[in-house]
Amino acid sequence: MGTGETPGASASPVPPQGRPLDGVRVLALEQMQALPYATQLLARLGADVVKIEPPGHGDSGRASLPAMTDPRGRRVGATFLRNNLGKRSVCVNLKDPRGRELVLGLAPRFDVIAENSRAGAMRRLGLGYEDIAAVHPAGVYVSVSGFGNTVPTPYGDRPAFAPVVEAMSGIYEMKRRGDDPPAVAPVGALGDIGAALFAAVGVLAALRHRDVTGLGQYVDIAMLDSVIAMTDIVTNLWSMGLREGGTGPLILHGFRAADGWFVLQVGREEHFARLAGVVGRPEWTADPRLATRQGWVDHLEDVLRPAIEGWAARLTRAQACAALGAAGIAAGPCLGGEEVVADPHVAAREMLVEVPRSDGVEQPVLVPGNPVRMSAAPAREEHRPPWLGEHTAAVLAGELGLTEAEIESLRADGVVA
Repeated sequence: MGTGETPGASASPVPPQGRPLDGVRVLALEQMQALPYATQLLARLGADVVKIEPPGHGDSGRASLPAMTDPRGRRVGATFLRNNLGKRSVCVNLKDPRGRELVLGLAPRFDVIAENSRAGAMRRLGLGYEDIAAVHPAGVYVSVSGFGNTVPTPYGDRPAFAPVVEAMSGIYEMKRRGDDPPAVAPVGALGDIGAALFAAVGVLAALRHRDVTGLGQYVDIAMLDSVIAMTDIVTNLWSMGLREGGTGPLILHGFRAADGWFVLQVGREEHFARLAGVVGRPEWTADPRLATRQGWVDHLEDVLRPAIEGWAARLTRAQACAALGAAGIAAGPCLGGEEVVADPHVAAREMLVEVPRSDGVEQPVLVPGNPVRMSAAPAREEHRPPWLGEHTAAVLAGELGLTEAEIESLRADGVVA
């Protein structure tokens, strides 16, 4: 773990060697998480990502809480910190015609132009797909929005955050019980990260298509579409007759051990027989009440749970799951945050990256590592997220050849920062 640099060091990544997306360049007009997670993944695979942020407060994810402060005392929120490793930040006012021209000038120097504003916003600014394609026909343009840009939809004008599309996917209602309110955002930003993953897949496919044809295209990702794809059980099981949140006859529940809860899944008869043996109830395999999978569900509370939890009461979660796993039964402990941080698997897979704080707090910020491991590609050293506008001058000079005086004039007019 670790970024290998001090809090005040440059965020410019070391030129990569031998990674899959070496040479791919991404110009990202992005904010919050749905697109930034995707471009961060591309950066981890070798892409050079330049992030365009508005002057002032920058990406709205910087204003999220909890937060730390950068060396100039500006807020850098948790949403920003976990989605922008290894990028460069350029501040451009897109509402100023000169800012628009800067982006149009930069676009042909990049393979991918990405945005996640509300549907239609980039088009109104003169930076939609048609505008970019006019100056860069080979560019891959990707949009991530709540409800998409390319197909008429009654929700097209609505703003959306992850919990909104998660609710609309049906998964909240499927999991809600009785008159309880829905559990909002039960797994974090599923709507954001789901859309980000589909955006990354779309970008890679479009780049492959360009390799063959020489032409770019428009990749349009709707967050709601992405969550419907990830919560496939809602509509699929409904269509097959399951109503009121049913997931089919199987054991898929939480059980209490001596030190907390664990989850196990049993959906096959041979696994049920193994479970019966592990918990000391071999007679279950001959019990007519438990002869079918529906019987397992019907008698979960009066027969199965008391026996399973009676067996587990003498064991920790880890011991119970180890015994079940040794018998070929899938089970895992319900871990708290501190336990996840200390978990040996997480450490072995380097799934947490330490971002040193720049405001004097000793505890580093922990953000998820790269879950994509490739045998023929070296892991990319992680670099902290950029400070707001940290690379504005360097990018405008290096990419567009602007002089220091020209950049200073733009800065004085509020076009860049």
